[in-house]
Amino acid sequence: MKTTTHNVKDIELIRNKIRDIPDFPKKGIVFKDITPILQDPEALMLTSRLLLEPFAGQQVDMIAGIESRGFIFGTRMATDMNAGFVPVRKPNKLPADKISVEYELEYGYDRLEMHSDAIKEGDRVIIHDDLMATGGSARAASELIRSLGGVVTGYSFVLELGFLNGREKLEPDVPIHSLLKI
Repeated sequence: MKTTTHNVKDIELIRNKIRDIPDFPKKGIVFKDITPILQDPEALMLTSRLLLEPFAGQQVDMIAGIESRGFIFGTRMATDMNAGFVPVRKPNKLPADKISVEYELEYGYDRLEMHSDAIKEGDRVIIHDDLMATGGSARAASELIRSLGGVVTGYSFVLELGFLNGREKLEPDVPIHSLLKI
């Protein structure tokens, strides 16, 4: 994976667009809202470009975007990398045969699903989401991909909540790229 050093001004522009929503989705949680990034054309393009940089030149077959905010930049990454896109969804959202896995979040449990034909044996996959907190959803997506014979080659996040130690749940030999860490 290519090592990247981002311009401090660029990173600060993105950081300043993320707003805190206290007590959402439940009391005691501070939700990190990326919608202001999406509303600002400069921040949107910059975030898209910076998410791709560390993966430039890699052979990637699929980008797996975790519902729902992982779809936003994940589809752009797939298009720019000439790869396919796989939605990793919450329960009961996919119409065809699917596989699923339960995982722990920072405020409870949830389940993720993926179509059983979404990944082919040997597909090289980058997992993308807007935020990594405890690492539970990224780990669950990795389990789904590996169960179908895919190879996880990287993790991509706009924001990482480092104090929750999510990296510890992910494979130590797979590169993790987060634009911002708090």
